[in-house]
Amino acid sequence: MSILAYNGGAIIAMKGKKCVAIASDCRFGVQGQTISCDFQKIYEMGPHLYLGLPGLATDSQTVMERLRFRLNLYELKENRKIHPEIFGSMISNLLYERRFGPYFVEPIVAGLNPDTYEPFICNMDSIGCLSLPKDFVVGGTCMEQLYGMCEALYTPNLEADALFETISQALVNACDRDAISGWGAVVYIIEKDKITLKSIKTRMD
Repeated sequence: MSILAYNGGAIIAMKGKKCVAIASDCRFGVQGQTISCDFQKIYEMGPHLYLGLPGLATDSQTVMERLRFRLNLYELKENRKIHPEIFGSMISNLLYERRFGPYFVEPIVAGLNPDTYEPFICNMDSIGCLSLPKDFVVGGTCMEQLYGMCEALYTPNLEADALFETISQALVNACDRDAISGWGAVVYIIEKDKITLKSIKTRMD
């Protein structure tokens, strides 16, 4: 088993029309053994900026704290909120610095540009190689299932309610086919004027 799959987990980010969504399961486990079902994998990094960290749980928490430090430094120095594109590059740089002893995480960024409110999503591998798709990104242990569900359900320019339905169905159905992810899920819908957090039920067996 890959070290990235040691703790399990699944995360999706998806673009909509002037909105963006990011969702993750809530399971924390050690291989097949489930330890808790309220583990945080998505972190708020700004007013319209969220970070998902699938991978090894200890490295996820280390990377999140180091990024929080760099983000605070950036905002103090620049005196403005960071743009999602710049935040993606910041994560990429952090991971590439450690390329000979990498953090076992594959971060996913979802956010709205603070000036134009255009949706932005990206993901990267454990040494920071950026991928910037126009529709959705996935990460975690059931990536094949997540890709299949997203490709089947996703259509461009979804409104916020339809985006929530699409990302929820994709995550729930993909987790049903993976033994080491699931056990409840959370979905963030990020819009210009509000951010909605919803919990969804998944199989608990």
